[in-house]
Amino acid sequence: MHAAITVRAAKCRGIFPVPTSGVFHVLFARHPPRLPLPAPYPALTNNGALDKFLDDTLGSLSGARSTHAATVEDGDQAYTLQLDVPGLAKEQLDIGIEGDVVRIASKAEAPRTVKAAWRFPLEIDAAASAAKLENGVLTLTLAKKIPVSNVTQLTID
Repeated sequence: MHAAITVRAAKCRGIFPVPTSGVFHVLFARHPPRLPLPAPYPALTNNGALDKFLDDTLGSLSGARSTHAATVEDGDQAYTLQLDVPGLAKEQLDIGIEGDVVRIASKAEAPRTVKAAWRFPLEIDAAASAAKLENGVLTLTLAKKIPVSNVTQLTID
């Protein structure tokens, strides 16, 4: 919803739309504009590489991109991730673990598309992790990789 503000100052006048809430910008002009004023922020152009990067890494964080219900629980030794994937078989899903990022994607021949990624505070131990698909719910038990200190003592000569 917009309101109008009238600005009348020395040689500056015009009527400009401003939002009724939040941050707004007031532009001054010598004469009232004849053409509509451009938006304060130009529309972003379509950038396929940027869109793919954001989808791959942050897809699960964007509510508009991901409509799959997921829950994450933080246990002492492992994270538990549950994702609703009804209608998909275990052969139609790819699960990738790279450091602290877990990616889940459906294969091309799957009847529906699933694509999501999560970043965890600690790295994931892929060898000690497990996945189970039961009644359309994918459950991942992601073992936490215990950080190892690589500190070496140096003697003084």
